[in-house]
Amino acid sequence: MANVSPTRGDISSHPDVSEMRERYARMLGGRDVTLLDGPVFLLGLYCAVSPWILHYTASQPPLVTHNLIVGIAIGLLALGFTRAPERMYGLSWACCAIGVWMIIAPWVVGDSPDAGVIVNNIIIGALAVLLGLMCAGAAAKSTPRP
Repeated sequence: MANVSPTRGDISSHPDVSEMRERYARMLGGRDVTLLDGPVFLLGLYCAVSPWILHYTASQPPLVTHNLIVGIAIGLLALGFTRAPERMYGLSWACCAIGVWMIIAPWVVGDSPDAGVIVNNIIIGALAVLLGLMCAGAAAKSTPRP
């Protein structure tokens, strides 16, 4: 009859314990930036819908399309960070570059934008740069060195 008592023995005597520990360490290794995936995705989502939230769809049509495309790109980066972190965290610097572009985009893409549009893009850009730097720093810290 099987032992179904609530106290179970220590698994240190299990024949595959070393393999299980290595697999567990591999699965969790390098995921110090998990907490940043959500904010990056939310930033991309906000960037995509911000023209409708701030009601500048009629006054700045080029920026509407621009913010929608860039917001989708940021969101896709965040989904990539979540889905394939070991391959995608090298693209953390792309998030920084997108942030810098968002800061200057109102003057490059827009047609004499008002202060609200400029401030919105500067805040989105600054947050993208900050989150990109945090992702890059955490990825560099968690990458095993040879």
